[in-house]
Amino acid sequence: MSYGNEMSRWKRWRAKLKNTYRLVVMNNDTFEEVSSQNLSLQNIYILISTIVVVLATIVVSLIVFTPLKRYIPGYGSSNDARLVFELTEQIEDLEKQLESQKLYTENVRKILVGDQFQTDQDVKDQSSLKKLEPENIQPVERSQIDEELRQEVEIKDINNLIKNSTSTVNDVPLEQLYFNPPVKGEISAGFMPDRGHLGVDILAPKNTAVKAALDGYVFFSDWTVDTGNTVGIQHDNNLITFYKHNSGLLKKVGSQVKAGEAVAIIGNTGTLSDGPHLHFELWHNGKPIDPTGYIAF
Repeated sequence: MSYGNEMSRWKRWRAKLKNTYRLVVMNNDTFEEVSSQNLSLQNIYILISTIVVVLATIVVSLIVFTPLKRYIPGYGSSNDARLVFELTEQIEDLEKQLESQKLYTENVRKILVGDQFQTDQDVKDQSSLKKLEPENIQPVERSQIDEELRQEVEIKDINNLIKNSTSTVNDVPLEQLYFNPPVKGEISAGFMPDRGHLGVDILAPKNTAVKAALDGYVFFSDWTVDTGNTVGIQHDNNLITFYKHNSGLLKKVGSQVKAGEAVAIIGNTGTLSDGPHLHFELWHNGKPIDPTGYIAF
């Protein structure tokens, strides 16, 4: 009995779906029929379902094929994830290169200053000490053996530095190179390697600009006890030049310089200086050479 009632209700419902209704639009004042449309519940259901499907299709297409998907929480692009991963790797590589460059620069500075390589414990023990200022430093007498040992170590270390240089320029005879004089003036002390004087001293007026002898890049720009404010420049052709006892430094480590470009101001700094002048050194293939043979001061 119940099964029959259910069948009869199903038939009545299907019949209602197919019943036709007329939708009439009339003028409210004259009751004139403007338009009319025959409708059924089945047609209304089909129309509504079609509209819902079309809207859903449009929304999904916008999400999948347009940048709108980036604004949906939790929805990401595989290309974006790959790009972020690649950028992260590049940043890590740059950080490693920066640390290597800092270590290289610090080692070069220690070579020129004569510092010993310290351990972490040494740094902790010295963390409470006051900063060493140039004006507070008193000159210390050195023995002849100490001077010879320092010269030997300095020559050896700079020789290793030049051998490890990344320069790819072919070795050109120095006679074929044009050196720009760092300053113009009278030479007060010449090249005397047997006495530990590995360059020449040039007298010049106060505040004279010290200029680079050749194109290159600055690998050392700092203050040392002996030589005061010092600049070291790496050039092609396995050449290195030093500019010592300056009153001020105009270039930082890593700066690219051109021949004739000012890198410092002449001065009288360091314990080995007794008056305003420039101490200029020229090194080739790890050995100091007499600059007067190639530069007219």
